[in-house]
Amino acid sequence: MAMRADLNRNHPVPLTGIRNLGILAHVDAGKTTVTERVLYLTGAVHRRGEVHEGTTVTDFDPLERDRGITIFAAAVSCLWDGHRINLIDTPGHVDFSDEVERSLRVLDGAVAVFDAVAGVEPQSESVWRQADRYGVPRIAFVNKMDRAGADLDAAVESIRERLRVTPLVVQLPIGREDGFTGVVDLLRMRSLVWDAGRDTVTEGPVPEALGDEARRRRRLLEETAAELHPAALEEFCARPEISAPTLTAALRDLTLRGEAVVVLCGSAYRNRGVEPLLDAVVDYLPAPPDVPPVRAEWEGSGQERPADPAAPFAALVFKVHAAPTGRLTYLRVYSGTIRRGDVVLDAGARRTERIGRILRVQADRHTETDRATAGDIVAVAGVKAARAGATLCAPGAPLVLEPPVTASPVVSVAVESRGSGDAGRLATALARMTDEDPSLSVRADPETGQTLLSGMGELHLEVAVDKLRRAHGLDVAVGRPRVAYRETVVRGVSGLLYRHVKQDGGAGQFAHVVLDVEPLEHDAGFVFRSTVTGGRVPREYVGAVEAGCRDAIAEGPLGGHPVTGLRVTLTDGTTHPKDSSEMAFRTAGRLALREALRAGEMALLEPLAEVTVTVPEEAVGGVLGDLAARRGRVGGSEARAGAVVVTATVPLAELFGYATRLRGRTQGRGDFTSRPAGYAQVTGSAADLTR
Repeated sequence: MAMRADLNRNHPVPLTGIRNLGILAHVDAGKTTVTERVLYLTGAVHRRGEVHEGTTVTDFDPLERDRGITIFAAAVSCLWDGHRINLIDTPGHVDFSDEVERSLRVLDGAVAVFDAVAGVEPQSESVWRQADRYGVPRIAFVNKMDRAGADLDAAVESIRERLRVTPLVVQLPIGREDGFTGVVDLLRMRSLVWDAGRDTVTEGPVPEALGDEARRRRRLLEETAAELHPAALEEFCARPEISAPTLTAALRDLTLRGEAVVVLCGSAYRNRGVEPLLDAVVDYLPAPPDVPPVRAEWEGSGQERPADPAAPFAALVFKVHAAPTGRLTYLRVYSGTIRRGDVVLDAGARRTERIGRILRVQADRHTETDRATAGDIVAVAGVKAARAGATLCAPGAPLVLEPPVTASPVVSVAVESRGSGDAGRLATALARMTDEDPSLSVRADPETGQTLLSGMGELHLEVAVDKLRRAHGLDVAVGRPRVAYRETVVRGVSGLLYRHVKQDGGAGQFAHVVLDVEPLEHDAGFVFRSTVTGGRVPREYVGAVEAGCRDAIAEGPLGGHPVTGLRVTLTDGTTHPKDSSEMAFRTAGRLALREALRAGEMALLEPLAEVTVTVPEEAVGGVLGDLAARRGRVGGSEARAGAVVVTATVPLAELFGYATRLRGRTQGRGDFTSRPAGYAQVTGSAADLTR
């Protein structure tokens, strides 16, 4: 198999030849190394970058190179076998899952990378569920087949069990662990063996020793495909075996429909298995025309836009970056064509912007182009105010695309500038950072007046503070992390009557409302409904009551935390012919719900984390005792590759400093990962600590 890089980076590619995909995985599964090998094999770079050397293309930020992990989603573009591959390397750490969310919103397909020893890890499962939410077709690459303990079958079984998906394994490894040298391609029944000293792969017949096993696995692949795909079933019944073209077409259909996942294997670090992975990207993942037309809305009416360069322009902003040369806005173009100098509409803000330059992105390097069309992922300069999630469209054909979901921050720290004259610079820097990263938020503590920076976890905030110091040159003091508590209704009230009457000269204010407040599951959020009949409360005033209730749940009675898990029903009310107004009913709704919450029974909620701890066998007892002391509930444990993996649910507040404690208990051999696990009621003495 020859290297099929395309050296002419600017030759036009038809829409059917574009692949927009992301690399998804748990931290340290090898996403960035896979990306680097793809760039090298496609000729986009001429030297292989290494994570441990800090020479990778996509992890270009000093914050990433210092930590050896991906923090910011990085876009790159390359050509393979006549196809343009726009690729986004996403973070694997749970604290940066919002970067993954925004990337998945604009991608057509993805490659999920799994560790051949660990299989499906917690964050692997989380990003898989994120991709499910957006209906992104995926293929799987089981990486690190050269590691001690690597087991393709065990990794595939974990994909089947934990991800609830049918795996379609299209390769059989040749050799094990250090002896892994290549794969058997089960579709074409050939071997692919990589030369350790040169970046070449040799195609040949299936090794005799693996012949029976390869035929058995090929038959299993055919049977599974025939169970799921009509064309494969027809050929399976009519012929001795399914042909490679029919099987390839069936696997593509099943991938696009999300009914199964094609599984390949290799070792990206040793440059083995990446060429077949690129072929699989071309063969199985969708081009923009294969994806359903993007849905949008404008003034209450639904619209659809196909991936057509001649249609009106529509694009979604998924990332903003304040580069040294100016603000860059990253777009996925869904329809139409945009050229340098065009005026576009920021539909949500109803403001026009002018496109200064259009750039094809190679991580932190950019190549200017004169236009971008449907299916492209590009950066533009000149857009001054559009934020991540904004829709840019043709002014004459306005619409709003569905933005990506932004998670609520769960951890906060107080930040303040040490320099007497730096308060203004700090405010400007924080505003710029929240513009770039919507999962960060900034607010003033109403009790202390401190500036609180909130994010998705300790590491997220640590990186943000480090950026304040490095990129913005600020000397800042940082307080102890605090988690984001919530309040919920345990026992509600019925028939709470509230009259808002104000008369101080001129037009007065009058509003009379009757509310029922009842508890819901705390993850159900806030639900408002009205059962008022006979026009006793006009429709516009009902909306004002709901707005007032939403104002009230911003701060609960226990400690000023947001309130969740309640349903409010407006059952009755009266108006005054002159003094009633939307403002009066909004005020009445706010004050009535506050009174109802004080009259009912409330409880405090705290965020939980699902923790996976990997420790040596001799340290299990101490680790379990420490988790119990942190109010953790152990869910189970299993032996894996000479270690024990313990899963537990632990209050997030108890995990501050846990990494240091775990390393001390295990002589540096323990490791843990965590992911959000919702909220639970705080009970007993722990509740007193939060007030």
